[in-house]
Amino acid sequence: SLASPPAATSILKRQKQLRRKNVRFDQVTVYYFARRQGFTSVPSQGGSSLGMAQRHNSVRRYTLCEFAQEQEVNHREILREHLKEEKLHAKKMKLTKNGTVESEEADGLTLEDVSDDDIDVENVEVDDYFFLQPLPTKRRRALLRASGVHRIDAEEKQELRAIRLSREECGCDCRLYCDPEACACSQAGIKCQ
Repeated sequence: SLASPPAATSILKRQKQLRRKNVRFDQVTVYYFARRQGFTSVPSQGGSSLGMAQRHNSVRRYTLCEFAQEQEVNHREILREHLKEEKLHAKKMKLTKNGTVESEEADGLTLEDVSDDDIDVENVEVDDYFFLQPLPTKRRRALLRASGVHRIDAEEKQELRAIRLSREECGCDCRLYCDPEACACSQAGIKCQ
């Protein structure tokens, strides 16, 4: 039997289909992932890195206005925590005379000892102040534990330290001219640094 030729689609119909598939900017879809140990980034300080689960655990859709409001709330909360940490650090520095004197009182201070009344988040413009901050090692570990990671792989810490050390040593030892047999760059197949 003879196969019928494929039906030709008109150019006008093809353009209509393409128009329907355009990206829309009237909503924001946010996928939420559980925290996991990272193995994919190198934090500037020691310890394990933060990552996320392979699959998202929830999805939420916002209008642009709702998303902006949600971001404002989240950024204010992060800013509040950041200002509390700064205030706690200042209190510890005062008690220890800038770290020169031992103080049991300073050692015992926690974020709970910083009152919300000491923090003036409302008079700080979040957009001017908000930016990503590196998290200290203890904070990353606490976030992982709070997310249900019970066993943090200690090998990552050693790998990250090795990577940070290797980044400090860049290039080769060549001076004035390059000896390809002794040049680490040349041996690695890259232009002499």
